[in-house]
Amino acid sequence: MQKYGLIGYPLKHSFSISYFNEKFKSEGIDAEYVNFEIPEIKDFMEVIEVNSDLCGLNVTIPYKEQVIPFLDELDKDTAAIGAVNVIKIIRKKGKVKLIGYNSDIIGFTQSIEPLLQEHHKKALILGTGGASKAIFHGLKNLGVKGTYVSRTKETDALTYQELTPEIMTEHTVIVNCTPVGMYPDVDFCPNIPYECITPKHLLYDLLYNPDITLFMKKGAQQGAATKNGLEMLLLQAFAGWEIWNK
Repeated sequence: MQKYGLIGYPLKHSFSISYFNEKFKSEGIDAEYVNFEIPEIKDFMEVIEVNSDLCGLNVTIPYKEQVIPFLDELDKDTAAIGAVNVIKIIRKKGKVKLIGYNSDIIGFTQSIEPLLQEHHKKALILGTGGASKAIFHGLKNLGVKGTYVSRTKETDALTYQELTPEIMTEHTVIVNCTPVGMYPDVDFCPNIPYECITPKHLLYDLLYNPDITLFMKKGAQQGAATKNGLEMLLLQAFAGWEIWNK
């Protein structure tokens, strides 16, 4: 039996474990998916050594960046992003090779591409964490120039206070990569000037619980196109499975 799994801490709300175990059962695949809740990244290699049947891992918060020094190789996009959420484990003659990938970029680009129109040239990326880096590079691959927006003053990022009507007009794609508005805090949304949103705007939320976040609701009220992150979540899971099996 093959084994796959997820490393992170904590792992209370893991989509992957139920998704993959249901997939294995429905498709008759002789495999199981296990959560490895490790309190510190130094415990990572023990997971690899103890589980000799482990073929692949997903990586979640807080280890998407911390795991990189333990890996032997990164694919090109992943190296540019600096965050890993899929690890392929290759075992040959007693040796183990660990290759890092980022399936968030694949899931996101496949999900947003059909919604992009000719006037979508610039994007505001709300948040500066690991997920936002994948979004930045995904948009870049699609010919859209991204600008980060942060709560605090950072190099190469605007603050929410700096979002003028001119900037909002110019940046017609807005992607929320923050947890603001996620269940149970559904009455909150990122602090952008929603009155500047127009029907030319596209608001994409990486969150998928609730289905329609307040960020999306406020965008739709201004006539903007909106989408949540559920399709991206599924597409990145498909991509992860393909990476492990190619």
